[in-house]
Parts: sequence; structure tokens; C-alpha cells
Amino acid sequence: MLTLFGSPISNYYNKVKLALIEKGVPFNEVLASTHSTDEAILSASPLGKIPFIRTGQGALCESQAIMEYIEAAYPQPPLLPADAFAAAKVRELTIFIDLHLELVARDLYSQAFFGGTVSEGTQARVRKQLEKNIAAFKRLAAFAPYVAGETFTQADCAAFASLPLVGMATRAVYGEDLLAAAAVDYKPYIKLIGERPSAQQVAVDRKAAQAQATA
Repeated sequence: MLTLFGSPISNYYNKVKLALIEKGVPFNEVLASTHSTDEAILSASPLGKIPFIRTGQGALCESQAIMEYIEAAYPQPPLLPADAFAAAKVRELTIFIDLHLELVARDLYSQAFFGGTVSEGTQARVRKQLEKNIAAFKRLAAFAPYVAGETFTQADCAAFASLPLVGMATRAVYGEDLLAAAAVDYKPYIKLIGERPSAQQVAVDRKAAQAQATA
């Protein structure tokens, strides 16, 4: 059976977990910390990043590589369109969410979520980049009703896990949600995805892990 390693607090872990649940793939979960120096973890994820998985064939890291493996190994129900170009457009949108929104906003997380401080220079740099990237994302995102169009796809796994973090982090640091300020009306979309049993399970497990972490 496939084993997913990481933490339910991690958005990239939840991106993968959401896909697994949507597809009905049996899997175990094992808690693993990011940036671990444990050789057992480094042998599966050389940078010590989470999530990673172990399969009967070996280990695999990087959330999008894992998503591609899941789609190929468990093709039903599909989370990518059958048409090659349409599938590429879903991948394109997922990359925008992961790399051009969440990864940029991540530089704010120490102040937004963990009581740290982000320098004014970093704040200004991140804001400028996010405003540019959000405008680009807005050109690609459909929200009709799903982020890539009419069907639930891999891009929704990324969007559900990461868009709220971008919104919360920017609101905490800048006093405004930069997604909402750019007229990206994502909250009704997050509510829609949140009605899916898979998303509800991810949310319940995330809240339980957060409560345990702060206990």
C-alpha cells in the first residue's frame, strides 16, 4: 500500500492527500518533519522536504511529481483531461499556483503565522511580485466553477490547499488580501471545494494536527 509521509499542516501534503482521496487510493499516513536530517527520510526525499511517498517500487518526492505518478498509476477517476493540450493547461495553472503564488507568499509566513518579523524590504519585494503574479494568474484561472473550468482537476488540489494561505498571509502582513484586492473572488470557490468529502477530510485532519501542534 502507498504511504504518504509529511504533515497534515502542510499545504503540499494536503494537495497530494486530496488527490489520493478523490481517486479512492488506499494509503497510509506517516508523520514526517520537513528539513529532517534522518537518513531514512533523506533516502526518500534528499532535501528533507515533505511530502514524499513510498510505493512498492520505491520512494518519490516533490508534490507535482507525486501527482503525476498518482494520475498514471490510478487513472480513474481522472484529475487531468484526456486531451493533451487541456491537460497541459491544468498543469500550467498548477505551476502558477505553486510557484508564482504560494512560493512567493511563503516569504511572508514567518510574520503572518509564526510570530516572526519580515523586513520592510522583503515585504515590498514580495508585494510587487505577488501583484504581478496574481494578475497573471487571473488571466488563467476560470473558476467556472472549478479553477481550470468545468471539472475538478489537479489544479483544484493545489488551489484548495494554497490560495487561502496566500490570502491570509497577505492580509496579516499588508492589511489586505492581495487576491481579493485584485478581484480574484476565490472564497466562494474554496467554499465549493470544501463541500467535497475529500476536502472535508483534509480540513478535519489539518485542524486536528494544528490543535495538537499548539497543545
